[in-house]
Amino acid sequence: MAKCMTCGKGPLFGQSRSFSMRATKRRFDVNVQTTTITVNGQTRRIKVCSRCLRTMAKA
Repeated sequence: MAKCMTCGKGPLFGQSRSFSMRATKRRFDVNVQTTTITVNGQTRRIKVCSRCLRTMAKA
């Protein structure tokens, strides 16, 4: 499942609309990337969304 381990952001739900405006349900998944971070001298691999990845790069 696409879920960020830092902010907890998960999938959103919406609708796809055809030309006739008929609605079918769809799912908007979060852009989750696997990255390596150092916490208390230990390296860990976590899954974070692209927004959190940008924020961590600034800090």
